[in-house]
Amino acid sequence: MVHIRSVELEDAKAFWALRLEALKSNPEAFGASYEDAVQLPESEIQQRITGSLIVGAFNDQNQLVGMVGFKREQGMKLRHKGMIWGVYVSPDYRGQGLATALFKELFDRISGLEGLQQVNLAVVTTNAAAIRLYRNFGFVTYGIEKNALMYEGQGYDEELMTYFF
Repeated sequence: MVHIRSVELEDAKAFWALRLEALKSNPEAFGASYEDAVQLPESEIQQRITGSLIVGAFNDQNQLVGMVGFKREQGMKLRHKGMIWGVYVSPDYRGQGLATALFKELFDRISGLEGLQQVNLAVVTTNAAAIRLYRNFGFVTYGIEKNALMYEGQGYDEELMTYFF
């Protein structure tokens, strides 16, 4: 059984282990790299947890097996927007509806944020399952960034998507 809840500071080791797994196993899907992330100090990891809303899926052994992050833009002219980042579910837990459950929980939490009007995300165009998930939640495409990511000499395009409340 899997439980959905916020990732808290006491989950920092589990959060970072899952983040590194994501970056290592799917390097083409994330703007961050495993090589850079593995060198980050614990204080930076803790700052990421406290500076974002991260919803996690925890198994019965309290291992983090899936997550989605949300960060609200700062500043007077940008606070109407937020950004989804770090969407990942461990391979052994895929196909069970966890990504949908994580998104539902995240949207339940952010839909009432005062002044929030839109949420943006970027997804590699080859990730059909993720694109389908985002469209099912009402995200629409507003552009394609060619060669948004470069990994081992190969460029990856990103589909830029947004959701309007």
